[in-house]
Amino acid sequence: MAQATVTVRIPAPLRRLTDGAEEVVASGATVGDVLADLDARHAGLRERLLDEKGRLRRFVNLYVNDEDVRFLKDLDTRLSGGEILTVVPAIAGGRPVP
Repeated sequence: MAQATVTVRIPAPLRRLTDGAEEVVASGATVGDVLADLDARHAGLRERLLDEKGRLRRFVNLYVNDEDVRFLKDLDTRLSGGEILTVVPAIAGGRPVP
């Protein structure tokens, strides 16, 4: 399986784990491989993105280019190289309902 190199966009709450970097480069044949490579380079990211069973946490969205990986093949989504993987934490917001 060929390794693809992708750019991973890191959200502000996780940048302390990437020394403040907004984007980092990681490699892997699948989204899951890229996340493993990312965690090897920036310890602590895996536990914030994946649950104890290795599945994407409900409050974390991952996009390959503009497509949600949950609508592709999730962490098994294959990569060819050059893609942008964007990490988007779901954030509750707005005003409270009276």
